[in-house]
Amino acid sequence: MAESEASNGRTRVEYLLGVPLDANVVRQWPQMQEAVHGSQLIGDIEGNFEELTLEVGRRLKLDDVIVVEWTCNYGDGRLYRNVTIGELEGDRVVKVTDYWGEPTTTPEWRRGLTSSLTMPADGIWPDNEHLAHH
Repeated sequence: MAESEASNGRTRVEYLLGVPLDANVVRQWPQMQEAVHGSQLIGDIEGNFEELTLEVGRRLKLDDVIVVEWTCNYGDGRLYRNVTIGELEGDRVVKVTDYWGEPTTTPEWRRGLTSSLTMPADGIWPDNEHLAHH
């Protein structure tokens, strides 16, 4: 999808990454400990944010990884600074991880569409006890 094209909510992540999603892509939201499986469900979820506006700040491609820094507003005037990482196989994204600020819980309406994301305390997304001053 060209950067100048609007996604109309299906799917914004393709606009962010600048690369099409694989039909079986997995998208992870560590802050909510959840994952969504498949481009169709990703589009269904993104379509629920009709007032969302966004813009790509910077997109970096490193071999088979795309990292995007971007800003969005859900329609309430508050800005969110985000990072999305897309992992490629060939010319399609097969895994997406999105990072926002503060952890939150999964909205009730979305619980049937997503699965729990395993997050060991000493893994990629550590808990407070595994943080240190550097």
